Amino acid sequence: TIERAVKRGTGELEGVNYETVTYEGYAPGGVALLIECLTDNRNRTSGDVRSTLSKAGGSLAEPGAVAWQFERKGVIAIDPAAGLNEEQVLELALEAGAEDVVTVGEGEFQIRCEPADFEGVRAALESAKAPVQGGEVQYLPSNEAVVESVDDARKVLRLLEALDDHDDVQGVYANFDVSDEVLAELAKG
Repeated sequence: TIERAVKRGTGELEGVNYETVTYEGYAPGGVALLIECLTDNRNRTSGDVRSTLSKAGGSLAEPGAVAWQFERKGVIAIDPAAGLNEEQVLELALEAGAEDVVTVGEGEFQIRCEPADFEGVRAALESAKAPVQGGEVQYLPSNEAVVESVDDARKVLRLLEALDDHDDVQGVYANFDVSDEVLAELAKG
């Protein structure tokens, strides 16, 4: 039994097919969630995701109930240590074929593009000697739910951690924003 489980986990066992499944749900405070999973058993994963959501005060949603609140985009991070300004990053991004540049912090930039263009934009940036720090195709929220209560913020963060710890979960995307006051309270303990 153990050998069979190991072979199934490493893909050596014949007849095991892995598939990508995306679940939609809600966390406490009305936060929308998209949960990407890679599984060999949809029923097991669905039950696990449903159970994790309900234990944390969330719920599984019907297909399409949450997905409209997200856009799939390629996101490439530029190394802030390079010391590039916004104009330099914008010029590099446009030459590479990207759609947008977003400032995410002091000297930190994200270049965004269509998922189909991701590899091409990344390769063009690297060949132009741009300081690419990392990147992936992900879901970005088109609107945000503001979590104003410390209790709800704790619940949402615990739920995200519990989902992230599940072996089948590949990515969890949420549309929440936490105010600076709530973040300060969370930092206290």
